Amino acid sequence: MSRAIPKETELYAPVKTFLEAQGYTVKAEIGKADVVAVRGSEDPVIVELKTRFSLALFHQAIDRLALSDAVYVAVPRLTGRGFQKALAANMKLARRLGIGLLTVRLKDGMVEAHLDPGPYAPKIVSAKRARLLREFARREGDPNMGGTRGQVMTVYRQDAHKLVAYLSEHGPSKGAVVAKATGVDRATTMMRDDHYGWFERVDKGIYQLTPKGAKVGL
Repeated sequence: MSRAIPKETELYAPVKTFLEAQGYTVKAEIGKADVVAVRGSEDPVIVELKTRFSLALFHQAIDRLALSDAVYVAVPRLTGRGFQKALAANMKLARRLGIGLLTVRLKDGMVEAHLDPGPYAPKIVSAKRARLLREFARREGDPNMGGTRGQVMTVYRQDAHKLVAYLSEHGPSKGAVVAKATGVDRATTMMRDDHYGWFERVDKGIYQLTPKGAKVGL
């Protein structure tokens, strides 16, 4: 029997205990804030409670940043890969917004701080940027519609179409010959790997189109 969807109020007591253990005085529903914790002259800690990750939760947390730099969101900690994936994705979002993230295990009230609030300094991953720019430079024309969820015409796919066009016209051919004629240096590797199911080897170093590849060439 599945557990009923938790209520936001079920998160409050564990979060209150968690913060009080760190020396805070904690009160609920102060103004529009779900939880406010105060310790001496420090900035107040504000926690927004929700039963799941949502855009509304982060909207509320962003609004609370006008009151304090120490803003957290808190959600129930669930089991399963789906929640772990959601947790990882929302940690990235929270980090970029400068917001902390807590989870609450309702069966025993354990609160885990996965992320503390703080300024976000994005780090450019040079290798990923280089791949992006390389794909941009090699892409011929602009064959895709921005925002589409369908088949994307990548450089790899464009090159594969060149190989199909050559084999459609010339029949079984050596990889080196195809590479020279099409300008696709990796022609042999692409036909050998056969990512799309379009090519098959008929002899050492010689490839032809599969029935599926032949349809592409029509």
